[in-house]
Order: sequence, then C-alpha cells, then structure tokens
Amino acid sequence: MFLVTNSIQVPFLFILMGILGFEVFHTWISIPFCCLYTVSIMDNITILAVIRTEPSLHEPMYLFLSMLALTDLGLTLTTLPTVMGVLWFGASEINFEACFFQFFFLHGFSCMESSVLLAMSFDPYVAICHPLHYVSILTNQVISRIGVAIICCCVLAVLPPLFLLKRLPFCGSHHPSHSYCLHQDMIRLVYADTTVSNWYEFVLALVIITLDPLLIVFS
Repeated sequence: MFLVTNSIQVPFLFILMGILGFEVFHTWISIPFCCLYTVSIMDNITILAVIRTEPSLHEPMYLFLSMLALTDLGLTLTTLPTVMGVLWFGASEINFEACFFQFFFLHGFSCMESSVLLAMSFDPYVAICHPLHYVSILTNQVISRIGVAIICCCVLAVLPPLFLLKRLPFCGSHHPSHSYCLHQDMIRLVYADTTVSNWYEFVLALVIITLDPLLIVFS
C-alpha cells in the first residue's frame, strides 16, 4: 500500500469511483453524461462568443453573464476528464498531484459561481434604486475590479484547505466516492486529526450556501 506522510511523499494513487452497482452499464450511462457535457460546453461558448461579437451586449448584466458562463465552463472542463475517463475507459486511477489540482479548480470555480451570482444581483439593485447613477456606478472598470476581486477571494478561500490537506498523511482506503476529487471525500481518507480542516470546510460552505443567497434575496 502506498503512503503519503507530512515528511516524505512516495507514489500514491486515488481510485475514483463510478456509479456503484452499475459498473457494467457505465458505457450506456456515459451517453447522457456526454450529451450534458457537450450541451454545457457549446452553450457557454456560444454565450461568450455572442457577447464578445455584439457591441450592444457590452452592458453590465451581459458582462456578468459572461463571467458566469466562464465559471460554468471551468466547472465543466474540470470534471469532464475524470468523469468520462471512468465511464468510458475505466481509467479510475489519478495521482496525488492531479487530484489536488482538480480539487483546487473544482472548489475554486464553485465558489466563483456563487460570487458571480451575487455580483449579478447587484446590477438590478443599482438599476432600480439608483437609475440616474447606473451608468456612472457600474462602469467597465468597476466590473473588471469586481471580477478580479471574485477571483482573488475564491483563490484565497480554497488555498487553506488545500495546504492543510496536503500536509496530512493518507493511508488505508484511497477510494473517493465520486468520479472527481472533492474535499469532503479526501478528508475521510486522512489518517490524522482533521478538526481544523473540517471546521474550515463547514464555515466556508456555510458562507457560500447561506450568506450569498441571503444577500441575493436582500438585494
């Protein structure tokens, strides 16, 4: 059995899981998954292309919409290789670094999606409450700063659990319960005290799941 500790790192593989109990049907199950991924990619690329080429759509709400399309496209492309690899080819093995790489982008884009939806709710709020100042408030420069702030905040939010998890030892079972690497899956495979990581994950999830929707409703 391979082992990763805090002081030394040797080859370690996670074994990603498909749909338990339906392994023999993975080829058939892959068809709707492939269709959904294709539709998602084509839709988001179309949205980005239309907004980019049509000058009349260079307005705040459509710029926020393009941010949302980018985050959705990022989420799709992050999970696509491992999900389809497991369903099509049974390629369930993923090395330690690749799993953490996927973990970072998956949780990062998830956080960005919630933040972009919150930013989008700011547009109708300004349009309704401050219609005469709408153009001067939501300028392209302000929207760019909001986008940069969202990226920075989400990256800083995802990095701590990544570093905490990377320093912990893994042993025993190395079978996450999904076809991609999630923090809640990986933390269960750690052979150490995970209190800090668990509490950080709880607080971050509480903020994303509770605070962002509350602020959207409030706006």
